[in-house]
Amino acid sequence: KKPGDAVALDDELCEVETDKAVYPIQSSFAGTMGEWKTKVGDTVEIGQELGTLFADEAPLADQVQAAAEVSADRKTVEATVPAAEADNRVRHARRYSIEPALSPTITRKLSRVIPANLQIDARWDAIQEAREAAKKKDGKNAPSPSVMIAWCVVRAMEKHPPFRRLMLEDDQIVQNDDFDLGIAVALDDDRLATAVITNANKKSWLEFVKTYNETVVATRGGRIDAMNAPVVITSLGAFGVKAGAPIVVPPSVGTLFIGTAHRQLIRNKNTNENAEVITVSLTFDHRVVNGGGAAAFINEIKNQIEGFRIPSEKMRAESARKG
Repeated sequence: KKPGDAVALDDELCEVETDKAVYPIQSSFAGTMGEWKTKVGDTVEIGQELGTLFADEAPLADQVQAAAEVSADRKTVEATVPAAEADNRVRHARRYSIEPALSPTITRKLSRVIPANLQIDARWDAIQEAREAAKKKDGKNAPSPSVMIAWCVVRAMEKHPPFRRLMLEDDQIVQNDDFDLGIAVALDDDRLATAVITNANKKSWLEFVKTYNETVVATRGGRIDAMNAPVVITSLGAFGVKAGAPIVVPPSVGTLFIGTAHRQLIRNKNTNENAEVITVSLTFDHRVVNGGGAAAFINEIKNQIEGFRIPSEKMRAESARKG
């Protein structure tokens, strides 16, 4: 909408685009568009004032009734259209009302990425044992395998600086000592959002578990976080998917796909052993990291997963003191 334009109840005023989707901002009352306090293309913060809207004097209940009457009138007019024409109109309306799976921003960013992918299998025994022990101790409040894997990824990122880097809009590469971790969250209507655990490396085990759970719930509820996570974790394990090759979207430099646990033969010294494993798939931006660095990183993740133990109180305190 432009300043001075008439605005009806539920009119779309503008669109806000995140790294995952486009969200329309609708008017909650009728009135006249005032001034915009941002420009097209600006990066805005959550809760930031975008513009002003002058309300009509009519009570909100009257506005809702008027909107309903307009809607009813539109239905009456459409009923006079021949059936074939109406059917064709509906067919085209449905076709063009579908939003793309990836927002224009993501598509633009992907055009500059040079993706490469590595996959490795990690034994599941340690995570499974830790999960069972946690369930006996904490019951329904026991940390999930997803939280445990996320913790392992953070520990690996601490040891491998290339995966603490960000690719900025101007193609400048920056590296940070403290870093966020992204968690891909599935929403309704096949939409995606990213939950962001800020300063993930500075949190103790208990803080990390609490923040992970709260952040994922808030993201499912519609919260949009600023995305500055070097690595994002995604999974389709709930659908039985064993492996995949995810995309990596700047400013992130890597995306980790965690497959569902499954049994397969693995080499154990001089013999083959039937073991439960997960496949860890890493897609990374070759502009930022080379193959050797990516291989070292994914091997460290494998080692962290296979050697995972729920941190003791001493380890938790030491982790907290790092901050």
